[in-house]
Amino acid sequence: MPVVDVRHLTKSFCLGQGRRVEALRGISLQVNEGEIFGLLGQNGAGKSTLVRCLLSLCRPSAGEAFLFGQPAHRPELRRSIGYLPEDHRFPEHHSAASGLLFFAHLSGLHGADARRRVAESLSLVGLSDWAGAKARELSKGLRQRLAFAQAILHRPKLLFLDEPTDGLDPLGRLTMREVLGNLRAQGTTVFLNSHILAEVEMTCDRVLILHQGRALREGTIEGLTREAREYALAVAGDPARAMEVLGGKFRGLSRADQAIHLLVDGDEDVDRAVDLLRAAGIGIRSLRKKTLEEVYLAAIGGAA
Repeated sequence: MPVVDVRHLTKSFCLGQGRRVEALRGISLQVNEGEIFGLLGQNGAGKSTLVRCLLSLCRPSAGEAFLFGQPAHRPELRRSIGYLPEDHRFPEHHSAASGLLFFAHLSGLHGADARRRVAESLSLVGLSDWAGAKARELSKGLRQRLAFAQAILHRPKLLFLDEPTDGLDPLGRLTMREVLGNLRAQGTTVFLNSHILAEVEMTCDRVLILHQGRALREGTIEGLTREAREYALAVAGDPARAMEVLGGKFRGLSRADQAIHLLVDGDEDVDRAVDLLRAAGIGIRSLRKKTLEEVYLAAIGGAA
């Protein structure tokens, strides 16, 4: 049974004077236990609207959504869910520790158990040394870490994260990736929205690309990038010589500055291209397949 099950979900908003906007147009998806699922799309693609529908912060116009096999609107499900919104507002008069203790009480935790959980969450996100600092004294990145600590404080089975790495430095992003990896290993399901595609590529098991409320592409990171079957070769010396060697032997052969792009039918074609270049005395400086960002841009460009 999937943890998140969305069936033909539609959401439209009235803008007044008879005008409506279709934020979601028949979205269907499933997310399994212990999976990190990424939602990608431009501003206005419908990512946050989908999350809000799943959290019953707004009602869908049509379709169905289920969490843990139950209708998503049931309030008792909230105790098993963690949520980090994009514009999180932590009470600024609280210290990091006292604010988390307040949220722990709201989650039904009290006494020594609540204090222990607060200390664990602060340690996980690297904020133990800032436990006594007021929220208003923290930098944007530290406030984002604190918001993440609040979202995982009650050990949710399902975690929704909206732009979780916003404002984080490289070390903060690494810390969050490590925490998410540990949560996945413990069976926690994570539903993640992000504009930082490199982070999604390193973190998520599967992704869905949204565009103007419609689902464009869905699959594993490995599957989507392999499906593109496009590789980029950076060669030493004159790339025009490499084009001559490979010309007529591969589909979609093109050049972009020092990089040679080619389409392949399988891994054996990659090996053949490398062998041809080396036999011609042409050095290879790098070889990579198409990234998730390139797959995403191609999908969005094709839809546009």
